[in-house]
Amino acid sequence: MQTDDNTRAFTALNPDQILDAVENSDFVCDGRILALNSYENRVYQIGIEDQSPLIAKFYRPQRWTDESILEEHAFSQELADLEIPVIAPLPAANGNTLRYHDHFRFALYVRQTGRPPELDNPDHLLQMGRFVGRMHAVASTRDFQHRPVLSTQAFGIDASRYVLDSGLLPMELETVYDTLTQDLVTEIQSCEARAGEVQTIRLHGDFHPGNILWAEDGPHVVDLDDARTGPAIQDLWMFLSGDRSDMTAGIDELLEGYTGFHHFDARELNLIEALRTLRMIHYAAWLARRWEDPAFPLAFPWFNTRRFWDDHILELREQAALLSEPPLMWMGG
Repeated sequence: MQTDDNTRAFTALNPDQILDAVENSDFVCDGRILALNSYENRVYQIGIEDQSPLIAKFYRPQRWTDESILEEHAFSQELADLEIPVIAPLPAANGNTLRYHDHFRFALYVRQTGRPPELDNPDHLLQMGRFVGRMHAVASTRDFQHRPVLSTQAFGIDASRYVLDSGLLPMELETVYDTLTQDLVTEIQSCEARAGEVQTIRLHGDFHPGNILWAEDGPHVVDLDDARTGPAIQDLWMFLSGDRSDMTAGIDELLEGYTGFHHFDARELNLIEALRTLRMIHYAAWLARRWEDPAFPLAFPWFNTRRFWDDHILELREQAALLSEPPLMWMGG
């Protein structure tokens, strides 16, 4: 377990420390540092003399154990070894992918350029389905030992309780929020009951378009930091957008590609709105948990305002209606 000193050092991480860490890994930096869009960890593009830039990810203390980070790294490398385009961390001379410098744990990656996928492009959805199917065919062959499980308890019950206990929710909204989230958990559990016992596998876990870099040769995947165990649909539903008819067409494209490489249990379609609701509850709790990190008020100035909480509650009420609707239809199911 990391210490409070490590947390303070992480919050105050500065360019000199970043460059020292990378140069102690036998790279010669040219002094260029570009902070990338990451808040849970600190991620930078580092200029390297006479070479392409590297990506350095400094891990937030007290979030993952060394064992869980190394398990994520091993999963990434397992996929990359099978030519599934996942950006795996670079090993040091001793073979270790998790590096240490002063108070910090970090990893280095090659830089991959690209753009987000086009969610309204059927060909992109088909290719994404193929990619996820290939990934899940590998992921289903063994289990995580040190990574968590995506659960209603953690993402719904515990997350909503944290919000209520945080002191950030306006007092006059506490009863409304408490009642609403309890009702949502009941509806989520009903969705889970309709799905029945589905297989759980190793997942990317946070598979949204921002973690895809689309290049000329197709998608490249980054940031498996939230890798965990859960149902396969978790790595698919965030690529659906638009109204119900749009999402129905989207799931058909995704699963046409997916099922060419891995079986899909159509009962998991019952879980899409449940997983979306859990993500929304968990997101607010995540911001509340990180609010004392100085980077968060700067990056999310709208959080912890009455407007945010009013909108959040309204969105959760809209989810309550969606949870009771029939699941999306899959023509191939």
